Amino acid sequence: MQQSVTHLLATDLDGTLVGDEAALRALLRYYDEQPYNVVLIYNTGRHLCSALSLLSQEKLPRPDILITDVGTEIYYGEELEPDKEWRSKIAAWWRPAEIERIASECPGLIPQDIPVRHRLSYTVQDVAAVREVESRLKKAQIPHKLIVSSGRDVDILPPICGKGEALRYVLESRGWCDANVLVAGDSGNDHEMITLGYPAVIVGNAQQELLELEEHPLIFRAEKVCAGGIHEAWEHFYGKKSSALL
Repeated sequence: MQQSVTHLLATDLDGTLVGDEAALRALLRYYDEQPYNVVLIYNTGRHLCSALSLLSQEKLPRPDILITDVGTEIYYGEELEPDKEWRSKIAAWWRPAEIERIASECPGLIPQDIPVRHRLSYTVQDVAAVREVESRLKKAQIPHKLIVSSGRDVDILPPICGKGEALRYVLESRGWCDANVLVAGDSGNDHEMITLGYPAVIVGNAQQELLELEEHPLIFRAEKVCAGGIHEAWEHFYGKKSSALL
């Protein structure tokens, strides 16, 4: 299986793959027409049940790998088997009780009640609260990664995970690093995977936090929104004009 993987799409869901129905169907038809198989990795901030609900609602193809919870959970295959090695690896760095205590002392952070194990999520009421909680966590020397998305969502994770680190782990552990990869995203929690060093697309409807990224030849800024932007970028990197890359 590993040897047969030549092309791979690693994409966020909301606002990236999903958001323009006509463009999504056109992209899926386009992939069906290619002479190669495109391995699908969905890399989302949603928790598992929420992600599966979206897949059903939008009639999305089942992914080969599903990364959820901003990179803190990884599931494989039709049975969605969890990657226990990844869970164990990130759990060694996770100190949620201390993080929760510090966050509770920062007015302007409202906890989100979601069923996760290696992630604490908050809604921001006051931007100053983000700076305050980050400062306090650093002062307390608590290992963590803090990610702000869409100007309103804050995720605090173990320091060695996130969408980018989870994707890197998957590619390395599966032996897929040399595949023709396209990474796609639209918001702050996609920043890490967009800048991994693989061809990537910032879709046309992206949030400001991604639009502020420095120009780079491996980062394509699509004009089209959502799946249309992915289609545009795939043609740019792997279309007929780029057939030498196949």
